[in-house]
Amino acid sequence: MSESGEDNLIARYFRPLAKTAGALELRDDAAVLAATSGDLVVTTDAIVEGVHYLATDPPDTIARKALRVNLSDLAAKGATPVGFLLTLALREAGESWLSTFAAALGDDADAFGCPLLGGDTVSTPGPVMISIAAFGRVASGRMVKRSTARPGDLVAVTGTIGDATLGLDVLRGGRAAAAVAADASAAAYLVDRYRVPRPRLSLAKAIGNCASAAMDVSDGLAGDFAKLCAASGVSAVIDLPKVPLSDAARAVLAAGATTIEALISGGDDYEIVCTLAEPSWNELAKLAAGAGVPAAIIGAIVEGEAPPVFRDGSGCAVTLSRASFSHF
Repeated sequence: MSESGEDNLIARYFRPLAKTAGALELRDDAAVLAATSGDLVVTTDAIVEGVHYLATDPPDTIARKALRVNLSDLAAKGATPVGFLLTLALREAGESWLSTFAAALGDDADAFGCPLLGGDTVSTPGPVMISIAAFGRVASGRMVKRSTARPGDLVAVTGTIGDATLGLDVLRGGRAAAAVAADASAAAYLVDRYRVPRPRLSLAKAIGNCASAAMDVSDGLAGDFAKLCAASGVSAVIDLPKVPLSDAARAVLAAGATTIEALISGGDDYEIVCTLAEPSWNELAKLAAGAGVPAAIIGAIVEGEAPPVFRDGSGCAVTLSRASFSHF
């Protein structure tokens, strides 16, 4: 019997990505991960056309975003990637789109040491959806949780905040687009930050060794950090002037085309926010510098269960109209 269209699609585009023995060349109903003495960390995220990316975005950037948003979660847990499952819901099996998508996905799978293990392909009359479940490993009992921040801990964040939400605004022709209209490199930088996240896997081991609690910033720094505080039963004081911003974001802010509130609540940053004791910060800062990843202290954990307080340059509390992106 000849292969079905779905079998042919898998064989043509995705079997070449299944390079680990446990994937069984995508010819079985399941994959096999070798048992170890450590713990297996599992995370999943889906990206949907029109919600997480634009229909006009290039297929290679869509592929990279789909995998990297999951790798960002693993990095925040201190985990090393071991593989992923892919589910694709497609309106059509177009050669140009699929070949470009699969090539970029394979490149990232190789670059991050996270091979394809299996998955599913289905048709849909609605928007395209890409769902990935990623697996990582940590030493037994060493996954970094949200629920273990302690009063007295410092609060640190990697990278820069707010670039991605500005990149989306640039693509939509919003106020940010006008603010960087004369600076093509700034506009390109912001768009790239929206389309292609930077999972901080180079710091995963450091996060595992240094952080008392951590999570990735996907829906907005303000809202995601509030979730960490709630899970830990603590509060915090965050100094907004200390939140790290890129030169491009500062230019948009200086032009009055955005606000600091919009930058810390916009989402799609895929940086890591973590808490740690002061002696551990020195170690993390050194390792981050060695990995070429910026990291900054933005506040501290305090006792109590109130939401985190965000202070302006004068030390006054800032009331946020929204803390993060929400699907519902």
